[in-house]
Amino acid sequence: MVIVILKQYRPEFVVYVSIISGIIIFFMIFDKFRDIINLLYNLSNKVGANSEFIVILIKITGIAILTEFAVSICKDCGESAIASKIDLGGKVLIIGASVPIVSALLETLIAILP
Repeated sequence: MVIVILKQYRPEFVVYVSIISGIIIFFMIFDKFRDIINLLYNLSNKVGANSEFIVILIKITGIAILTEFAVSICKDCGESAIASKIDLGGKVLIIGASVPIVSALLETLIAILP
């Protein structure tokens, strides 16, 4: 609502309000995100899974969230070209971060196959 009203009178401040509201929402959900991370760690400890993979999955999730936030801000500013470049960069970072998981999966498959 604030953005709609502000857009009529001071459109140059709309981007700042959008960024601030996104940061406020992020901090509001941060506690829930921390609870989810703790749950994942507890489950991995009970199952005996490699905690390194859980860390990688959390990093990938963080990259995806931050990338989507940056893309949304760029689209709100009317910079769709920059938004697409940020989206591509986020995807490359996610692929780079997932390499240890993929390599461990391939090693497991090679060990299973005769």
